[in-house]
Amino acid sequence: MSNAVWRLARKPPAGWPVAEDFRWRHEIIPEPGPDQMLTRTIYLSLDPYQWGRRRSGAEQPGDICHGRTVSQVVRSRLKSYVDGDVVFNTNGWQAYGLTGANVDFFGYMSPRKIDPQLAPISTAIGILGMLGLTAYAGLVVQCEPKPGDTIVVSAASGGVGQVVCQLGRIYGCRVVAIAGSNEKLEYLKTIGVDAVVSHRSAGFSEELRYACPDGCDIYFENVGGAVFDAVLPLLNDQSRIALCGLISQYGNVDGQDPRSRWRAVGSAVFERNRVSVHDLFVGNFVADYQDRFLEEMGAYVRAGEVQYLEDKRHGLENTPEVFAQMLCGENFGKTLMVVSEDPTLADAEGRQIAL
Repeated sequence: MSNAVWRLARKPPAGWPVAEDFRWRHEIIPEPGPDQMLTRTIYLSLDPYQWGRRRSGAEQPGDICHGRTVSQVVRSRLKSYVDGDVVFNTNGWQAYGLTGANVDFFGYMSPRKIDPQLAPISTAIGILGMLGLTAYAGLVVQCEPKPGDTIVVSAASGGVGQVVCQLGRIYGCRVVAIAGSNEKLEYLKTIGVDAVVSHRSAGFSEELRYACPDGCDIYFENVGGAVFDAVLPLLNDQSRIALCGLISQYGNVDGQDPRSRWRAVGSAVFERNRVSVHDLFVGNFVADYQDRFLEEMGAYVRAGEVQYLEDKRHGLENTPEVFAQMLCGENFGKTLMVVSEDPTLADAEGRQIAL
């Protein structure tokens, strides 16, 4: 038996992923050394930041493509972990990987056990993982929502956006959700947002202004570009922005830094309206907020106050194609690859049950 692996083939020269950027290999399954464990990847998270790593050179040609994962321990030589445990780790785009001593977890993505009794294990790379913590840190910690605030959320049906929308509702805010298809807009209505606007509408700017009669107090930025241009005139005095991502700019080939250009576009409004702009990097919040977040969000999920939508795609071999689709907005919800069987979804006869 071999290990299926996607490695970065080159530093991507183009704006968006193409097949030539990745190399598919079958390699020897690694043996765990002292204080290590071998784990089998069950779910692989696909996230926009992964493309930024590849284009910036943080990920080098020949490296296993990075990605957060939910995995099951195959063989443990790591204290406190036993064979069969389900864990959050960073196997990346491969079927098997090592966790433990001398294995990089990128500074803040610390491995941890997952209790399947608390929630479906896939949520550990979604609503009960770094994705959910990103939403919580940006909205609750950085922007400090108050009852009656108007929150505008771009890419609102995505993994982070849908959590921000629901937290805004819980905190008593008016939530205006921006998405790109009727299906996504209809879904957002089911999770309790106050208004939905399609960024693909010919009258987008006017429709957004109509949806925000009292302006915008908090903007959760996932997109940039034309969406940001439409939000700028709506920003109230002392409004707050969580700058999470700029997915519309990740394919740029002009050599400019997307965040620097974004700030330049907004600088006059930011200064005039005393807007607080918070760069959002989830790694800054793990040590101080992850435990609190997991407790609060876990309670919301179990009580049904927060829903989540997953876009599950099957087959590790299809990962580059799905990754490109996600970057272009062709996903719906949190995108993750189903790499191998989820043992917690098996029924009494051993058949796998799809959520």
